[in-house]
Amino acid sequence: MIRALGPGSVSSILKAILDVFYVVLWAFAGLFAFVILALLLISFDPTLLPPVVLRHAVVMGHTPGIGAAALLAGAELSLVGVMVIVQMLRRIFATLTAGDPFHPDNVRRLRVIAVALALVELNGYAIGAFDHFVLGGGHVRSFDLNLTAWFAVLVIVVLAEVFREGARLRRDAELTI
Repeated sequence: MIRALGPGSVSSILKAILDVFYVVLWAFAGLFAFVILALLLISFDPTLLPPVVLRHAVVMGHTPGIGAAALLAGAELSLVGVMVIVQMLRRIFATLTAGDPFHPDNVRRLRVIAVALALVELNGYAIGAFDHFVLGGGHVRSFDLNLTAWFAVLVIVVLAEVFREGARLRRDAELTI
């Protein structure tokens, strides 16, 4: 039978997957930072790219320059939010692997995940608004309300309260003789 908690469990496998994903996210964050810097350099000196490349290059629906750099910086902010979420999940799954699901820190970690997820969603709306109203685009994101993301935020807030109650019950049980 497959165990959910402890070493060699599903939790430990998921923790390993999250560890790999976290490293991949760091690589993408570095790549995004490099591309943002390159786009800023191109915006100050377009002759850095040959005219043929400059005419055909497209970043997030825009030609290379300050606008594309700003959009990519917004995407980088969302990536940082995802990195925070994955880091908190890694720490939660570490406690699950250790067999301690109601560790008191997991309550705070779940709350951080809920806030980060909400901020990532709001950042997406801000990127879309910037693209639409400032840059005159509309290719990045529509202004549709993502009910799934907001439902996930609410579910995570409820789970944080469940974990808080579990931690309280465990603490009470430890005080009982």
